[in-house]
Amino acid sequence: MFSSATAQWLFLTCLPNVGRTRRRELLTEFPDLPQLLSMNAATLRAMGMTGESLAAIQAWQQRDDGHPVVCEVRRIREDCRKHGIGILTWQDVHYPEQLRHIHDAPVVLYTLGDTTLLAREQIGIIGSRKATPAGLDHARRFAAELSTRDLLVTSGLALGVDGAAHAGALDAGFPTTAVIGCGLDRIYPHQHRRLGERVIAQGLVISEYPPGTPARAAHFPQRNRIISGLSRGVLVVEAGLRSGSLITARMALEQGREVFAIPGSIHSPVARGCHHLIKQGARLVETADDILEELGAWWSPPVTTGIATTPEPKQRGGGPLAELSTREIAVFEALGYDPQSTDALSSATGLPADQLMQSLLLLELQGLVSSAPGGFQKIA
Repeated sequence: MFSSATAQWLFLTCLPNVGRTRRRELLTEFPDLPQLLSMNAATLRAMGMTGESLAAIQAWQQRDDGHPVVCEVRRIREDCRKHGIGILTWQDVHYPEQLRHIHDAPVVLYTLGDTTLLAREQIGIIGSRKATPAGLDHARRFAAELSTRDLLVTSGLALGVDGAAHAGALDAGFPTTAVIGCGLDRIYPHQHRRLGERVIAQGLVISEYPPGTPARAAHFPQRNRIISGLSRGVLVVEAGLRSGSLITARMALEQGREVFAIPGSIHSPVARGCHHLIKQGARLVETADDILEELGAWWSPPVTTGIATTPEPKQRGGGPLAELSTREIAVFEALGYDPQSTDALSSATGLPADQLMQSLLLLELQGLVSSAPGGFQKIA
């Protein structure tokens, strides 16, 4: 373990009293990590290493398997193997270049899914956890349309706008990237466990936190800098004046990213954050073309024939839909993420009421649909 480059990077992240900023300072001064970890005590003290951090480095040099920090590195490696979690370090060729240039970039990323997606041009879509039905619809539609235009949708897997953005990309048949504020062995929030599984199967979930790390309030602002750091621009769909989305937008501006905002009703509390951003210079967005026009200096659209339209959901060979009959699939595809009445569903599918209710019951038992005031809806 002690000669493993990955283990050395994990050890750096576990060093007590050495935070992200200090780690980056050390790497700027000593880009050769093995050299840093092999320095003698006097040199390390001259660099400001004292107490627990100095003792941990000395334990590493002595290959002391009983030291708590060494044990933690071993625990992380074993948990990653157990859960199939990948580890991307600062020196890895797949480490995203755009993230590398933010001032407090994580030196280690934990991954589940397709890491080659990190080389794609990304657009962050963020917003309120208590989004309105219109806001959820905007998130889904923009995610689907931007995906068709060769942008990878990145968000935080939170309730509300984040989940709708991920679902919009996936339902249109495209991958998406989720950045979460806990270990990858415990997808949060629990309501998005199934959505998280879909993201892993078709896209990528990443975190800077090792497996076993619970979700904590302080982690989410830190996670937000990764969402904006990965992205060329950030679209705020709905946000209150005290929303965490405004923190992400501020981080995006500090990182030199574009910020876009969708306006809403002047009476809506979840539109006020967007209006504030627009007043501060964010680009007012009504269509996906507004975003692509602003990003045109660096982004080149893929070659297409005809007019780009929102695609029909692609059929997938696996997953829960593979177990359904044609009738249930038709009902599922007629549903949205807002409640729809049985009358509307019957009209959309052409099914009589008894067959429709049978299909809805089967979908509900599969965990794909839930009943709600006003009818039935998909579970994101």
